[in-house]
Amino acid sequence: MEVIVEGVPVRGPAAARAGRGPARWGLLALQVGAVAVVLASVTDKAFELDRFFVPKELALHLTALVAGVLAVGAFRRAGLTRVDLLLVGHLLLGAASAYFAEDRALAARGLAISVSAVAVFWAARGLSEVGLARPLVGALALAVVLGAVTALLQVYGVTTDFFSVNRAPGGTLGNRNFVAHMGAFGVPMVLLVALTARHVAGYLLSAVGMTIVVATLVLTRSRAGWLAFGAAMLVFIATMLLSGSVRRHRRTWGRLAGILLLIGAGVAAAVVLPNSLRWRGENPYLSSAIGIVNYQEGSGRGRLVQYRQSMRMALDHPLLGVGPGNWSVEYPDYAAPGDPSLSRSRPGATSNPWPSSDWVAAIAERGFPAVILLAAALIGIALSAYRRLLAVPDEEEALAAGALCATLLATVVAGLFDAVLLLALPTLLVWGTLGALRSPQEAPVSPTRAKLSMALLIVLATSAGVGAAQSVRQLSRMEILAGARLDRPPLAARGDSRGSARWCGEPTRARPGPTGRTT
Repeated sequence: MEVIVEGVPVRGPAAARAGRGPARWGLLALQVGAVAVVLASVTDKAFELDRFFVPKELALHLTALVAGVLAVGAFRRAGLTRVDLLLVGHLLLGAASAYFAEDRALAARGLAISVSAVAVFWAARGLSEVGLARPLVGALALAVVLGAVTALLQVYGVTTDFFSVNRAPGGTLGNRNFVAHMGAFGVPMVLLVALTARHVAGYLLSAVGMTIVVATLVLTRSRAGWLAFGAAMLVFIATMLLSGSVRRHRRTWGRLAGILLLIGAGVAAAVVLPNSLRWRGENPYLSSAIGIVNYQEGSGRGRLVQYRQSMRMALDHPLLGVGPGNWSVEYPDYAAPGDPSLSRSRPGATSNPWPSSDWVAAIAERGFPAVILLAAALIGIALSAYRRLLAVPDEEEALAAGALCATLLATVVAGLFDAVLLLALPTLLVWGTLGALRSPQEAPVSPTRAKLSMALLIVLATSAGVGAAQSVRQLSRMEILAGARLDRPPLAARGDSRGSARWCGEPTRARPGPTGRTT
């Protein structure tokens, strides 16, 4: 990397220091945002989903806005790559899909999360370019540990209105599955911080944090989380073996052995010690492990039914899908009677506002071309990290490349079985990690490409500000609906269409489906 300081070209670490400036404030914005997106929730229990989702979306959008603007100068030195152009194409197709969606309010909400994701990714890349990746990764790992701590507090009897009682142990995430997903894709970050800690105190604190995250993940009994965690650990260990610099580094292996011993003790204690969870069966953890790939009954069978019907929806709308966030609007038209994805208490509505898979949602809502572009971008990130893993002589850089691959695979695996990147918290933490751990640009960036990089990041950051305004509006609507103790909410609280009402607890209008039944 090269920058110009008083007319003199400067390369390497000196260039990074010269380019920091406002990027330090961008780093602070991302650090604060990572913690805020984990802890943010409100206490309006009438909105059991949105009281967690909307505050976290607000934290995501504000972080993307502030960090994106402050990191513009740093990102211009990174320049746009093929991966970035693929992501831009994905966003443009998503915008077209949102324009033609039946419920544009829901579409705008879903599209805003994607826009903020890329803005966070680019901001984190800019920070990495000027040598600020380490403190950013540390903050992301801290956020993961804090999320696990809130779930663990609920496990051992701490009660507060900021926790969800019905989906324990969800902590401030609101759902045990979300805690498990966070633990799975967050473990590589925490492990990276522990293995590369400069001091013994930092290593010990990170090792304890790693133990907390893994123990909490086990207590969630989330099969998707367990599969994703296993995939992440396999990739991380494989990368340590593939990299010659890491393979020969005795301190790294010694630290890993200490962490594994601590994790073993922590998990055993978590399973044996009495807690406030009320699982059915004599050995609930063993039964979950045995049924981890059971698709003959229960939620596994329900997923297969949902995936099949959602693919019918995708084949009917192959180019642009039904619109971001509009799966819940269209799915009742494709569901057969008795479909487990339909709500038992609200006829003609889905029980969740998204399908049980990121990838099914992406195909059904945005169409095949958008999914191909996104998949190509993620593959490009993974291949770049793999090549760096084999080439770099420095063990810390190799570990960072391995952590990137492990984070990416854990996210993809969890997203096969549950909603992950459809939500604000994983979006900020995962895309922040991918951006921070991407290798800095080595070749100089042309002035034209640098200006284009700046312009696009400013556009995305501004759009994230629009998403933040939308989240504030939704929070205000929730307050109005919660305060209006009437069967029908006041006119000021109504303004979105039928699909949006499902997110905010408003009664929905029935409409005839293609078979004549009411949806």
